[in-house]
Amino acid sequence: MGTKVAWKPVLICLLLFVPHCVFAQTEKISVRPLSLNEAIGIAHTQSVSALEARNEFISAYWQYRSYKASMLPSMNLYGNVMSFDRSLTLLQDYTTGQMLYAKSYNLQNSLGLSIKQSVPFTGGTISVYSDLSRIDQFGATKGITWYSQPFTISYTQSLFSYNQFKWDKKISPKEYELGKRRYLESLEQITVDVVGCFYELLQAKNNYQIALSNYENTLQLRSIAGERLKLGRVTKDELLKLELNMLKDSISINEMAIKIREAQMQLNSLLGYDESFEVNPIITEELPQLEIDYNTVINKSLEKSSFSVSNELNLLNAESDVAKAKAQRGISVSLVARLGLSKTDSKLKRVYSSPLDQEVVGLSFSIPIFDWGLGHGRVQKAMAAQKVSKAKVLQSESDYRRKIFMAVGQFNNQRQQCIASKRAQTLALERYGLMVEKFRSGKATVTDLMDAQSEKDAAIQKYITDIGNFWIYYYSIRQLTLYDFIENKDVSVDFDAIIH
Repeated sequence: MGTKVAWKPVLICLLLFVPHCVFAQTEKISVRPLSLNEAIGIAHTQSVSALEARNEFISAYWQYRSYKASMLPSMNLYGNVMSFDRSLTLLQDYTTGQMLYAKSYNLQNSLGLSIKQSVPFTGGTISVYSDLSRIDQFGATKGITWYSQPFTISYTQSLFSYNQFKWDKKISPKEYELGKRRYLESLEQITVDVVGCFYELLQAKNNYQIALSNYENTLQLRSIAGERLKLGRVTKDELLKLELNMLKDSISINEMAIKIREAQMQLNSLLGYDESFEVNPIITEELPQLEIDYNTVINKSLEKSSFSVSNELNLLNAESDVAKAKAQRGISVSLVARLGLSKTDSKLKRVYSSPLDQEVVGLSFSIPIFDWGLGHGRVQKAMAAQKVSKAKVLQSESDYRRKIFMAVGQFNNQRQQCIASKRAQTLALERYGLMVEKFRSGKATVTDLMDAQSEKDAAIQKYITDIGNFWIYYYSIRQLTLYDFIENKDVSVDFDAIIH
């Protein structure tokens, strides 16, 4: 009688826990079986991370387009329309030197067209322009004056100065290439994240099924043990151990249901689905027969990934800063040359007839005599930063090679690990089945049964973890190399489609 009373609290708890879990699992609205490749494809097209990566690439593209546009001729229409002036202007009489206020009463209009072209090799700018001006004079001396410059060509050049165009030509294409490679690496990072969330959900669902199966099996075995207790073949301690295990399984069922929901929401966030959508992950147990060579990976990585381009950019920017600091501390000379035609007349039809030549050439310069070491300090600071950049690049290359060595080793070992854990799962399931039959026939103790159950659960969980790690390691190497070792081809996308 005492034993029956002891069972009642346990049974009441079980009845409270299990129906709640079953109900919680029926609340899903839309269920879709999904393979890992399908999940990756969805995340690449509609996840927030993919949208962010796409817009970062588009930004890099338009920055590169701006650089290309700066190297091309630009045409501008300029002018000054309806500029009316009625005021007193302070002027000086050039014969007497007397300062007098003179009346200004006029209307000015001008219109011109110019073409400018940068010269990257020298850093200069060449311009061609044509313009026409008209002044309407009012007051006591009324009249109209036209002024034309039918054709003028000018060239402006800074000598011994920092050539921005030269460095942009070196840096901008690499920045665009870096943007493309980082976009591909971002997609591969999304893939790694999806793999992690996919197998986390798979593991949670699997753990839920394990807990549910364990609960059902233990419930049947507890009933057998209860009958054997009456016959004295099972101790009360063993019966209580079974009941305790049932209670743990019922608690685990509810915990795993919550973990399923958490893992589902995390995966849905990556896939761009709302909370009402449930993914039923499909495990792919067949693994590719693949072993990756370290030298191949390091060569592909240095050739295809953003790592080498990023290092090159760091060194170029440091070199550019040194060149700029050196140019700013020395002599500054600017050359301005202009050649063209011009004429002024009161009649528009005569303003383009027999124009006069005009030539303007000049040099302006600035020579620092004493600047308290300011220029020298800037150069030394830039050179010190350049040395640091070189040291960081060397250190990063060493760290990068070690990172790739570890990644290749993990991947090459993981397939064998999956084979071993698959075999361990098979053996553990078989042993648990035998132990259940032995317990039914009275040849095994509750402790033996619980040990076999724990080994079975751990083996199933480890196998799923190992399969997930295999794909995480593989896609991590793909991210490092931007190369698909299964298909033997580069990872690529249609960048033109993204831009347009």
